Amino acid sequence: MPRPEIVVGDDGLARCGWGATDPEYRRYHDEEWGTPQHDPVRLFEKVCLEGFQAGLSWITILRRRPAFREVFHGFDAERVAAMTDDDVSRLLGDERIIRHRGKIEATIQNARATLELDLPIDELLWSFAPARRGVAPATFAEVPATTQESAAMSKELRRRGFRFVGPTTMYALMQAAGMVDDHLAACHRSASAVAA
Repeated sequence: MPRPEIVVGDDGLARCGWGATDPEYRRYHDEEWGTPQHDPVRLFEKVCLEGFQAGLSWITILRRRPAFREVFHGFDAERVAAMTDDDVSRLLGDERIIRHRGKIEATIQNARATLELDLPIDELLWSFAPARRGVAPATFAEVPATTQESAAMSKELRRRGFRFVGPTTMYALMQAAGMVDDHLAACHRSASAVAA
């Protein structure tokens, strides 16, 4: 059975179908997803967690986010960059997170790459934000998986030593960080609904 495009909650608010049922998803949809984020630490976290999400559902990551924040030192890039092979081995045994060696090692490498940037990570990421759409998507079918901008962001991050930053993953980052607004037009969070 296909997921509904829009679901009206018990509070009377229309939401994108993916963010309407699970309480944690609903909070994330209403308070975070699509909200412009410029904090460098939170953006570094999003880069890393979107990488962990590759091949999994976002709710899997969202439910484990407190543990990810704990084991990766609040996503403080300097502390993550200092992690060692012993830390990797320890995290591979931690059932509270996704135990994927490549993704754990990528998070450490991404912290090192972040520290080597010649500009703040927020400036780098937001430099790829596209112009705002004139009209919100009416259906999920109108929401792309990748764009020219996400492909360009992916290419530049890889050039700078980041890993698990493919074009689809970077488009998900753009959605999560509010660089694009993919709330459906009928959702109470869409830019058109907020403006009204």
